[in-house]
Amino acid sequence: MQARNLPHIATLLLSLSLAPPALPQSPLTMDSVEDFGRALFFDTDLSLQRTQSCATCHDPDLAFVDPRRDIASGAVSLGADGRSAGRRNTPTLTYAALTPPFHYDSTGFPVGGFFLDGRAATLDEQLSGPLLSKIEMAQPDMNAVVIRVLEKAGYREALARLFGAALLDRPAQVAKALVAALTTFERSSAFSTFDSKYDRYLKGEAVLSRDEGLGRELFFSNLTNCASCHLSSPQQISRRETFTSYRYHNIGVPTNAAIPDPDGSVVPDIGLQANPAIDDAAQAGRFRVPTLRNVAVTGPYMHNGVFTDLHTAVFFYGKYTLNNAVSHTNPETGLPWGSAEIPETVDMNLLRQGQPIDHHRAQLLVAFLRTLTDARFEHLLR
Repeated sequence: MQARNLPHIATLLLSLSLAPPALPQSPLTMDSVEDFGRALFFDTDLSLQRTQSCATCHDPDLAFVDPRRDIASGAVSLGADGRSAGRRNTPTLTYAALTPPFHYDSTGFPVGGFFLDGRAATLDEQLSGPLLSKIEMAQPDMNAVVIRVLEKAGYREALARLFGAALLDRPAQVAKALVAALTTFERSSAFSTFDSKYDRYLKGEAVLSRDEGLGRELFFSNLTNCASCHLSSPQQISRRETFTSYRYHNIGVPTNAAIPDPDGSVVPDIGLQANPAIDDAAQAGRFRVPTLRNVAVTGPYMHNGVFTDLHTAVFFYGKYTLNNAVSHTNPETGLPWGSAEIPETVDMNLLRQGQPIDHHRAQLLVAFLRTLTDARFEHLLR
């Protein structure tokens, strides 16, 4: 963002004089950059229609996912205009700030990055996405966001105190300060507590039940293939494990026909291939592996929210490891699993590894996955 592309402060003040009366300042204190970021996170005025904040789709009381069920039973989120809808399930923001920047590993495999296709290399780059998305907060540009922020005396005072008074006459710097505040908040302990039952178990402060313990053994064993994708370092299990390799895979997730397309058709989501850094058709349909922390309270599941229940999401992997009628049936519908959205690039060699995941093993794995729920969200477990 170049300063010459943004108006001088006089133009901003003129815009403010034409804007609706500023809403009352957030009751949240703004004694630090993190506090300022927290206030911004909850502010609906940052959206074009003044109806939606970051917290609308990432509710802190519900593990930072969208609690609304307006579209496709909550598979995707409703936009600030009350009509538009996304095509991907809103992911949890817990532990998201720990995602590494988009890069290629030593084997040339893409890793990290933000959004499920890694199109934002860093957290800073990701933040402007929802603000400027026509189907999310719908602001035309960051200049419009700056104008909204400068409407409020409390925000102007916080910017001057935290970043320097000279900043107020430099809109491009104000925009950078807003991003810095939001990223500081998202990197705070509010998002990454590492205090689940599993974490307490590692510290000797909790005991796993029989099923939880058996599920843990299954998860980390060679009987299943969970650890191939859901450990940041399979060779060394860290106490701050995020349960994702941050790599990209196509696991053959079926199309979610309930998600509306603008023209009424069903268009496959090409995933990683949509990343501007990728020019390879073989990457179509690949999505970044999500964290399993808080997975038991952050459904629906998969990139398109096609599965409602965690047991279904786990049992789905049996489609590839066990060739019988039971494994080919979706327990939520009683019908065969739908076809893969992008069948040509499904990682069959990866998915066929490990022993069959039948219903019993799925139940045990779910019991373990429930222990990855942060303490403050444990009351959400059902």
